[in-house]
Amino acid sequence: MKKILLLLLGFAFGLGQAQNNEKSLLWKISGNGLSQPSYLFGTIHITCDATLPEKVKVAMDKTDQLCLELDMDDTTLQTQMMGGMMMKNGVTMESLASKEDFKIVDEFLTKNLGFSAKMLNTLKPFMVSAMLYPKMMDCPMQSVESELMKIATTKKEETIGLETVAEQLDVFDAIPYQEQMDELIKTAKSDLNRDKKELQEMLDLYKTEDVAALIDFTKKSENVMVSKYDDQLLNNRNKNWIDRITKIAQEKPTFFGVGAAHLGGEMGVIYLLRKNGFKVEPVF
Repeated sequence: MKKILLLLLGFAFGLGQAQNNEKSLLWKISGNGLSQPSYLFGTIHITCDATLPEKVKVAMDKTDQLCLELDMDDTTLQTQMMGGMMMKNGVTMESLASKEDFKIVDEFLTKNLGFSAKMLNTLKPFMVSAMLYPKMMDCPMQSVESELMKIATTKKEETIGLETVAEQLDVFDAIPYQEQMDELIKTAKSDLNRDKKELQEMLDLYKTEDVAALIDFTKKSENVMVSKYDDQLLNNRNKNWIDRITKIAQEKPTFFGVGAAHLGGEMGVIYLLRKNGFKVEPVF
């Protein structure tokens, strides 16, 4: 179930945008009354190589706890997630597609997941799309968050979260089920080819550590779930996180790990922290 959570997270990926010469996924947060600095790191939730850069390990050594988007150590995660996977008001995937398109999706899911669309009929289509991520990769799936948690566990440090499972899954009630289903149909009709291509582009871009380019990438995505609903997937969540990041960093030096697409842009975490009086510097 934790793997599914990571898959869900992975779908989404000075003042103002980070400057072109500030190409870094790791940022030092200081000032604004902090007695010790904290660090902000842009993660990628699914990858072929989750090896952490040395600068990230050094930053983790300087902090006392790990904070991810979700508290992945929470033993109730599976129970919480099960409550938010289904569509509301009796909506089904079959009701959102023509007979011809539902048949295409049914055959596609049976081939790739081993489950018919009928078996998954009440799930939010986004949940089903997320389950397909391992099929889009030509390697065993790895997670940067998992590597960060290994270090925290070795250091016997606590792992906490910026938001709850319910808050995260509510995002997929705010995005129309019809558009979620439309994207799943496109995925089925392309037999994953469209999605594989876009995922590889994102993985290559992540390696450049260019947070501004990552924002541009999401805006240009062919998947409207990513390009059209940036307020729901990114911006609104970023705004909600700032007070929480402030409170957590004031209590103890913390290593924050969030999806890299949350960092850049005028609604990104870097900009919003600077706007709130913090000094946020790239670590090269």
